[in-house]
Amino acid sequence: MLAQDLIEISSDPNCLADGDFWAVSTTYEGEFRAAKFKTIRDATFPPVSGTKKVSGKWESGTSKSEYVKYVEKIREEIASGGVYQVNACRRLAIKSTATLDLAFANILQSNPAPFASYLRLADLEIASASPELFLTREGDQIKTSPIKGTKRSVSEKFGSKDRAENIMIVDLMRNDLGQICIAGSIAVPDLLRDEDHPGLSHLVSDVTGQLRSEITWREILTALLPAGSISGAPKSAAKRIISELEPTERGTYCGVLGWVHGERAVLSVAIRTFWRDSEFIHFGTGAGITWGSDANAEWEETQLKAERLISIIGGEL
Repeated sequence: MLAQDLIEISSDPNCLADGDFWAVSTTYEGEFRAAKFKTIRDATFPPVSGTKKVSGKWESGTSKSEYVKYVEKIREEIASGGVYQVNACRRLAIKSTATLDLAFANILQSNPAPFASYLRLADLEIASASPELFLTREGDQIKTSPIKGTKRSVSEKFGSKDRAENIMIVDLMRNDLGQICIAGSIAVPDLLRDEDHPGLSHLVSDVTGQLRSEITWREILTALLPAGSISGAPKSAAKRIISELEPTERGTYCGVLGWVHGERAVLSVAIRTFWRDSEFIHFGTGAGITWGSDANAEWEETQLKAERLISIIGGEL
């Protein structure tokens, strides 16, 4: 789907009620931006001229030792009984003048993702290879498909930690949907599905529900943001820990990205996502932390999630 001919930009979720096509981007912290486009058509991504890739070294805002300490602090919080799971993230950045349209064209070729998206506005550029569905909507029917569990190859098996973590987030999403859906309509039609993606396999579940009548997009977003899979459970406790222990805001990373067209929508969780901020390109990576987590293994999982896409866009990890 290709959207062109920008009409307006809004920071008010109520704009989505007009029935027109809007590209939507939010930050993890809840900043909302929507862009209305006039021309919508089925098309492939436009050809990109030039061959400049990112060069240099990606710098992590959190060192390995700092991340290990972060994981251990989360385990202490779990031991005290205040939280069960927290998604611990870190941001990478590189100074570069390379544009993300070439990066996205390369991603589409080398790492096709089910919710790959590209958005360019005057002051914002995002290239995403997200594998995770935040929300689809068809009329009053909605679905979310949280990912919890990552492995390198189909020959490996998901462990008990992966399954327990996924079920925990499924319960969280059932609770979130309960705030906006008709009582008794929430279901889990697919639990613990093994889904293959380029270079990785994920454990995925589906949670569905029927929206209450007259529900607004503002109410939907307020109930569901941030996504349970990239915050934790209970969500309120996980959000507090993240705000206290992560050194920088996540921004575009772990927000949502996609489109809304009246009562139809496809919105992804903005993971595996590059975005430009002034003269820097950023990328986020993270891992779900439970009591059973090994801090060094969780660091390696964040490396694994970053390696493939950074190898496509360029630069050294």
